[in-house]
Amino acid sequence: MPRPIAVLLLLVTTLLWGMAFVAQKSAMDSMGPLTFTSARYLLGGLAVLPLAIWEYLRRKHDIAKVDWWLIALLSAAFFLGSWLQQWGLTMTTVTNGGFLTSLYVLLVPLIGLIVLRHWPHPVVWLCTPLALIGVYYLNGGGLDMFNQGDALVVCSAFFWAIQVLMLGYVANRTGLPIFVSAICFLSSGLVATGGAFAFEAPTLAALSGGWVQILYAGLLSTAVAFTLQAVAQRHVPPSNAAIILSAESLFAALGGFLILGERLPALGYAGAAMIFAAIVLVESIPALSRREPLAQTS
Repeated sequence: MPRPIAVLLLLVTTLLWGMAFVAQKSAMDSMGPLTFTSARYLLGGLAVLPLAIWEYLRRKHDIAKVDWWLIALLSAAFFLGSWLQQWGLTMTTVTNGGFLTSLYVLLVPLIGLIVLRHWPHPVVWLCTPLALIGVYYLNGGGLDMFNQGDALVVCSAFFWAIQVLMLGYVANRTGLPIFVSAICFLSSGLVATGGAFAFEAPTLAALSGGWVQILYAGLLSTAVAFTLQAVAQRHVPPSNAAIILSAESLFAALGGFLILGERLPALGYAGAAMIFAAIVLVESIPALSRREPLAQTS
């Protein structure tokens, strides 16, 4: 896949994720976070399951044992990131949730450097703080009374960073991005189902009260967006992908403004411009540096 197409897929992913914050927040009016997490991921997993089975059957050899362990670790990070974020949204705003989730933009290159000894392109160290300052300004240069919900979303950002770091690697090792995504969805949905029955006592009435939010989050934000992320990250380094995905906070703020009436402050427009600049720089500068030797030899 050409790199620009992969970047475009990641931007579509951020749009679907950002708008999903509205669905995730409003769904909490009728059900608990584990119930919603269970419903969206079981629906999303079942939606992509036929494609996942088709992809798996086309594989010429079995998945190695170590790859199954990596898929299990990826699924655990996926569930913890989702659950902590959803729990946090019961106590914080959509805009705060989008901003704080974007902290994984900083965590991805740091974890990659410390744990994997992977040095990203130098422009990442410029664009990472630029994107973070952008999402900070997008929220008006502050947080609305930092609370327990905000703290939970910060914790979720750590697990989202692990998910972003691992997803492209596991998808490339197995050659099965859709299959890997389906396992993450279904395993997270099953774990959340057990937790929901243990701690929340879900009912059909509660689920029917948030069926629109479940459909959006399950089909578009999960089945479509996370699968696009898995496919695209086979062609985009994790640190670059994290910066591109930071645009999620922009769409979260836009969704909060249009649907929930959460107003974007004047300073937020400067933040949006900084996020856009970070995305352009992190993709254009490495591309130009790769072309320079070709120009010199021609």
